[in-house]
Amino acid sequence: MSALADVEILAPADEEVLTREALGLVARLHRKLNPRRRELLERRHERQLELDAGALPGFLSQTKDVRDAEWCVAGAPADLRDRRCEITGPVDRKMMINALNSGARVFMADYEDACSPRWENVVEGQRNVADAVRREISLETPDKTYSLNDEIATLLIRPRGWHLPERHARVDGEPVSASLFDFGLHMACNAREQLDRGSGPYFYLPKLESHLEARLWADAFALAEEELDLPSGSIRCTVLIETILAAFEMEEILYELRDWGCALNAGRWDYIFSAIKKFRARDWVLPDRVQVTMTVPFMRAYTELLVRSCHRRGAHAIGGMAAFIPSRKDPEANEIALTKVREDKERESGDGFDGSWVAHPDLVPVCTEVFDGALGERPNQLERLREDVVPDEAALLSIPDTPGEITDQGMRTNVSVGVRYLDSWLQGIGAAAIDNLMEDAATAEISRSQIWQWVRQGRVDEQRVRHEIEHVDAGEEAKQLFAAVALSEELEDFLTLPAYEHLD
Repeated sequence: MSALADVEILAPADEEVLTREALGLVARLHRKLNPRRRELLERRHERQLELDAGALPGFLSQTKDVRDAEWCVAGAPADLRDRRCEITGPVDRKMMINALNSGARVFMADYEDACSPRWENVVEGQRNVADAVRREISLETPDKTYSLNDEIATLLIRPRGWHLPERHARVDGEPVSASLFDFGLHMACNAREQLDRGSGPYFYLPKLESHLEARLWADAFALAEEELDLPSGSIRCTVLIETILAAFEMEEILYELRDWGCALNAGRWDYIFSAIKKFRARDWVLPDRVQVTMTVPFMRAYTELLVRSCHRRGAHAIGGMAAFIPSRKDPEANEIALTKVREDKERESGDGFDGSWVAHPDLVPVCTEVFDGALGERPNQLERLREDVVPDEAALLSIPDTPGEITDQGMRTNVSVGVRYLDSWLQGIGAAAIDNLMEDAATAEISRSQIWQWVRQGRVDEQRVRHEIEHVDAGEEAKQLFAAVALSEELEDFLTLPAYEHLD
């Protein structure tokens, strides 16, 4: 245990990363903003109880003036105008180098769903990011030397969500918000360096459920820029619309963060999880997760409205993840999967998205080629206003209209993927290759919430699930944890909260 600045660190403290300046900023952010963060988390709980009692979300009457007014977000800086292909991954040293070298326009380095938040992962992640910002990141292994190419992707950082604590750091006796910890350390260590190099501190913001949560980020941005004496508006951000409640407040979220050039991303996997969680008291049962594609009615309504909301405000709209991992051993399976990836990106580019996500460097050429075909020499297609899309509350809530069925194979897949992912996560690996897909916490959330929903609705037998859990090739701790979050009486908000207690 050590006290650096005003932050008490309950683990080994590397003062090269955890500098006094950086922790001082974390402490100021925490003291100023954490009370409101707690209030907003309590509001989430109250909202869930309202939904459980039968309420339904809708477009907010109190913010109609924002939706009706003429305004735009601040323009994108030069290195964020063209986002036709973005790659994501954890803040692991080798994976960061490969992603930055991948040919993608943007790399999102992830402290959240793709990162198991062991203390060493969080601290080493900050070191890796700092080295990448300074173009000093490299890695020597017995087989290969990894270093940066001359041309690399623009770096964005995804801090952890508002719901997560960093229990190894305390201010005034309470755990620091993991969001503010990740954000504050990055800003203090890297923001000035990034600006001096012609880029800037750019962030992806996860798991927001309302424009008030976006406003809290806006206040964090303003405070950090003031404390570090940076020009106002130096920060840029992209919000993941990955909760169904946020889909009803997309323009309001853009408005709250307009001074920081906000864009939106269609965070598809968490969005499906959110639909299950928020309407857990209804009989809106979804079929096997492989059948909940981006073309089912409620997903189509959300993604089209996202493009419309962004482009009428001058904001980029970024498409969802292609999670396929190519295999050098099975060319036939590769061809089938790459065809699906291509179709997915063609639909997104045709709908007006300005770019999209991939999980593996081998998918960068496919995504880039598709968006090259749609964009040509243009950096984006912000001029496509999608005025044909009409905001429709009923369409966003058309979850019961999802076609498909619940199968035994679907149950087994959810159990197998969920347990094996948790096994990986508990061992410190947050992005896990499972059955030729890159799985992270979001896909694990779908797996366990679908099992919970199917058991509660009498579609799947609980003992059958328990039997299946026992036959997964994984550690006992992961099996017990999956059973706890998939078969509990009440659906846990996030599996990472109880899982975090199992980490060092």
